[in-house]
Amino acid sequence: MERLPRWADLALVPLISLLLAATIAALVILAIGQDPWEAITVMVQGSVMNAYGWGYTLYYATSFMFTGLAVTVAFHAGLFNIGGEGQAQLGGLGVALCCLFLPWPHWSLALIGATFAGAAFGAAWAAIPAYLQAKRGSHIVITTIMFNYIASAFLIFMLVDVLRPDGQMDPATANFPEAVHLPTLNELPGLSLIFTSGVPANVTLFIALAMAVVVWALLWRTRLGYAIRAFGKSEPAARYAGISPFGIIMLAMLISGGLAGMMAINNVMGEAERLLGNSASGAGFIGIAVALMGRNHPVGVVLAALLFGFLFQGGAELGLWTKIPIEMRTVVQGLVILFTGALDMMVRMLLTWIFNLFRAGRLAKGAA
Repeated sequence: MERLPRWADLALVPLISLLLAATIAALVILAIGQDPWEAITVMVQGSVMNAYGWGYTLYYATSFMFTGLAVTVAFHAGLFNIGGEGQAQLGGLGVALCCLFLPWPHWSLALIGATFAGAAFGAAWAAIPAYLQAKRGSHIVITTIMFNYIASAFLIFMLVDVLRPDGQMDPATANFPEAVHLPTLNELPGLSLIFTSGVPANVTLFIALAMAVVVWALLWRTRLGYAIRAFGKSEPAARYAGISPFGIIMLAMLISGGLAGMMAINNVMGEAERLLGNSASGAGFIGIAVALMGRNHPVGVVLAALLFGFLFQGGAELGLWTKIPIEMRTVVQGLVILFTGALDMMVRMLLTWIFNLFRAGRLAKGAA
């Protein structure tokens, strides 16, 4: 049996998976007595048909780009990093400490410092499971998911007992100084003509896109990237070629954790302008779906992040303007994950069978 053409593998398989997910979601909406066409109309109009909706869609997509890229780097090393949520939370702690306790004269310098702080804290949190995997054989899936809960508990402790200002009831830090506030898209020259009202999407979007380019260059244009991909394909072969398993596991997880930690500059520094207990908001887990749907390629991750940004903003619009519960977006996300992840092989096998039938028909016609 011949393999699918590359264009079909990269584009057609995800598209069919999306259509299947949308079909099942429509049936679910029908089952609860609502109109699927109304649902899709509200989602589209509220997320991509106006500048305000795009501002929220791009804001969510920015976070998902960082966490999707984090999963992608680890995946190419044969590692399944599902600790992006905890790494993003610790990255938020690094961003908050950087913004609160360093006297930044301008937001541009603060952004550079906060980016490195978020990456450093996220990488440090990923380094422990990486070491346990490389030296002790502890499975990275188990350790990273356990570290999510540890990160959550540690962050609550820091917010309640260490960083919470006197007299404040909610577990959160003080507001960041005015000098470190990031400009939103409606405050940038040129883009202010499109985004005429306040939106949460900010300059962090451009850093996320730049990181997608950096990850692409790292994985496919550097010796380290080649070593990461070789190790992920076959550890015995990589060992034979002189590639250090310990070094690759540590480096891949440090980069992965750093990317997840950088997400905090979007939601902690850019949107909330203070550190809250639920700052990651599940973006670390959604990054797994984004990476799966994006075929673990930076271009695919960016496109998948936009899709999930659309689902998040569109789902919020459903809760506001229809009787369909906002939790429906979680159902749709689950269906997308189901068809692009667990049932991916089913779609791939069906398409391969169809393409083989088409090839056989062309050969028979040519022979006649």
